[in-house]
Amino acid sequence: MTTYKQLQDYIKTKHQVTVKTCWIAHAKEQLGLAIKASQRSSQGKPRVYPCPPDRLPLIREAFEHFHLL
Repeated sequence: MTTYKQLQDYIKTKHQVTVKTCWIAHAKEQLGLAIKASQRSSQGKPRVYPCPPDRLPLIREAFEHFHLL
């Protein structure tokens, strides 16, 4: 199981860019990957920090590297 920390480290090493864990969660949701329900989630409210469009390809590449897609 790949952790968010491993994804962050891979992206930082390869692209010299830091990504937030909430961006990773939003990208997983957009790409149809399973995400765990948070006990602190606010159902029905928009995300506070949605994934920026320029970071989505980097996160997608990391998913492919770790065979999540």
